Amino acid sequence: MKKLIEQIMKFGIVGVLSFGIDFGIYSAFVYFTSVPVLVANFFGFTISVIFNYLMSMKFVFQRNEDMDRKSEFTIFVILSLIGLGLNELLVWLFVEYSYENISIIAEVFSYNMMKMIGKILATGIVMVYNFISRKIFLEKK
Repeated sequence: MKKLIEQIMKFGIVGVLSFGIDFGIYSAFVYFTSVPVLVANFFGFTISVIFNYLMSMKFVFQRNEDMDRKSEFTIFVILSLIGLGLNELLVWLFVEYSYENISIIAEVFSYNMMKMIGKILATGIVMVYNFISRKIFLEKK
């Protein structure tokens, strides 16, 4: 149990750094360009995935020695693409759909505030998916 808690803490540190990269790129696109929210989300998420792979496989998960690096990276990318799809869906749901269809949200929050709140909520949910899926598919048994 202690080892799992330590691993979750390392994953959290890598996740916070990855989120900083993701959120920073996302925010820069949203506030300084006219790029749509989902495009900004795609770029932030993709760049952070590369960083996350390097750090996760070095500091968080024990490599499965039976798996070559190419297979490992391929599985990581596939799991990340599923995470990206989930992230995109959740950002759309929390930002676009909820802002347009749930009147109390539009009354309480500005659209720009919902962009940030939606991104944070989506990232938290996808982080749980990422840890579980990587532990199952990538880590040494």
